[in-house]
Amino acid sequence: MADFVFNIAKGKVAYYATLPAASDALIVVPIETTGLEADATLKDYDTLALALAGTSNEQVSNMTRKTLASVTVTPNDSSEWMDVDAADVTWTAATGNAISALWICYDGDTGAGTDADIIPLVNLACVMTPDGSDFTAQFATAGFFRAT
Repeated sequence: MADFVFNIAKGKVAYYATLPAASDALIVVPIETTGLEADATLKDYDTLALALAGTSNEQVSNMTRKTLASVTVTPNDSSEWMDVDAADVTWTAATGNAISALWICYDGDTGAGTDADIIPLVNLACVMTPDGSDFTAQFATAGFFRAT
């Protein structure tokens, strides 16, 4: 489940997860341990470009961005919440710098957009040091986000 929601995305995660545009997607961005800014600072960034312009670094050695597949948005009427989930994500033979977070972001134009157009949605704590093995990010049973 999300550790925090970026301020720009509060109340919007489920909405972005259901958009049917031909070239939009939710993406996961691995973030390095070194330079990772405090949650209170990160929450205020409104685009991926701004978040990466600070001291936080995207891990790009081998753990590149991935598009989330099988995204589902499921209302739970008995518990009064909305869960957002996706298929687990695997990086094959992961190498490079250690990571401490995965950011789920909304990319409104996967073909022509830039980081200035990508909206960071949630931060997931994920501490991992790549060692050449495959690494799979497994989302919680309830998904990576719950709106209550």
